[in-house]
Amino acid sequence: MTATLAQDIQEAAALLATATDVTLLGHVRPDADALGSALALGRVLHQRGASVRVSFAEPAEPPETLRWLDVDGLLTSPGELPVSERLLVALDTPTLGRLGSLASRVATTRQIGGDVLVIDHHATNAYYGTRHVVDDTAEATAVLVFRILCEMGLEFDEPTARALYAGLVTDTSGFRRARPETHRMAARLLEAGVNPEQVARRIVDDHPFAWLPMLSSVLAGARLEPEAAQGLGFVHAVVRLDAAKTVRPEEVESVIDVVRATSEAGVAAVLKEAAPLDHGSRWQVSLRSTGGMDVSAAAAEFGGGGHRMAAGCTVEGTAEEVIDGLRTALSRAPLLR
Repeated sequence: MTATLAQDIQEAAALLATATDVTLLGHVRPDADALGSALALGRVLHQRGASVRVSFAEPAEPPETLRWLDVDGLLTSPGELPVSERLLVALDTPTLGRLGSLASRVATTRQIGGDVLVIDHHATNAYYGTRHVVDDTAEATAVLVFRILCEMGLEFDEPTARALYAGLVTDTSGFRRARPETHRMAARLLEAGVNPEQVARRIVDDHPFAWLPMLSSVLAGARLEPEAAQGLGFVHAVVRLDAAKTVRPEEVESVIDVVRATSEAGVAAVLKEAAPLDHGSRWQVSLRSTGGMDVSAAAAEFGGGGHRMAAGCTVEGTAEEVIDGLRTALSRAPLLR
């Protein structure tokens, strides 16, 4: 940890220790890292007597697989948030755009002289707050929240540890991309009572039966381009609205984890149809790399971002046009080895 990061963590811990009214925001379509980090930090502040709300712009409901992490009832719909707050915390959200319709709350908080604390691990973070704890070498935002809570001198109870563990296990791909320090953090969380099998099963492994026919129809249309992505190989699949209507958003998001297992491809993409348009559709695109290419650079060409090995963007057009655009972006994305 750098001296600057250590100082940022100390200042964040001091700020949070005196907080009495806090709103914590995750990015749109929150994952286990965004929501788990917010709920873990929110629970600690709630237990210290602060008024706490955890929210995100969309969708209207939190993912079903993550609702059980909210043991304190902190999840709050955007329409139920107060007009403003003295402390706004944005977690796992590198840019204002990722806050969706809640992005304006950042300016509102700053205008009334409040603090905006940004806790994030993306290299693309835009430093839009008044205080920041940003470390793009951290595998998950949960790592940074863990460090802040340790700086506050707090012990982890099981619900807090569980929410943090959810962020760690998902953003490290089941600890396949975790450093020794992160494994030690996980050990601390397990010692607090976390059941690792239960967390992984409920968040990652369990799917309704409808997932199987959906997956079958999507994978039947998957295509492999061995020479694309600068020779690394490019595999892609498309999830259309008709295929997705029988399953939860979690099942649609999980398709990329199946597609990226293709051994002949160093880059994988899944196009998820979000809305039909007059000429094509709006697509949410998930990109994954096995480590040979920085896919965040390709996502950035479409206004997206993320990590070198996991990124995303939103693109409009036909599926063929979007794949062709991705193919071109990947042809010039930086190689990592």
